[in-house]
Amino acid sequence: MNAATPDTVSGFRPDAFSLPEQIIAGVDEAGRGPLAGPVVAGAVVLCKPRPQGLDDSKKLTAKRRAVLDETVRARCAWAVGVVGPATIDRINIFAATMLAMTLATARLEEVLGRAIDRTLIDGNMTPQGRTAGWCWPARPIVGGDALEPAISAASIVAKEWRDRMMLAAAREYPEYDWEKNKGYGTRTHMEALRQYGPTPLHRRSFAPVAQAELSL
Repeated sequence: MNAATPDTVSGFRPDAFSLPEQIIAGVDEAGRGPLAGPVVAGAVVLCKPRPQGLDDSKKLTAKRRAVLDETVRARCAWAVGVVGPATIDRINIFAATMLAMTLATARLEEVLGRAIDRTLIDGNMTPQGRTAGWCWPARPIVGGDALEPAISAASIVAKEWRDRMMLAAAREYPEYDWEKNKGYGTRTHMEALRQYGPTPLHRRSFAPVAQAELSL
């Protein structure tokens, strides 16, 4: 995985996964706010019995989140959509987030081998009517990553997937402290941005990055 990779998808359906009568997918994203790296969306159809302890990924410890990520990806049907910095800069972060959700949901339908009946999406907006290619009934749920287990699972998968990408990117660009800040605008990251300038992984449409580039 590479945080500078253009828009990509990945997904998996375990052999033991049995399709429920109605396919309901939870969808969530990670990485709308950082100054660097991609935005990643996860889409999950839960297995039975569903993994225990699912919650908003931000409320979980890193250790617990990692365990749940492995469990979800081993037992449930899941997919991710990754939209890179170049597309974020071209279409804006909101549109890029909607695109990532669309890519993830389309890939999930592929691995399921059956149409998704409806989606549950964290937040107050969905890609429906906003992104070409979105074709599933969608219900937005504010705080859904803490309320709906399928959305919780999607938030965990998206967060862990993006974190692994940023850890890999940190090895290539160690000055920016991405292994700790995951691309968010911490003091260390901002100091490195002013000193070294933006990398190909930075979002040049974000004001702090654009300002740092102008000051060089």
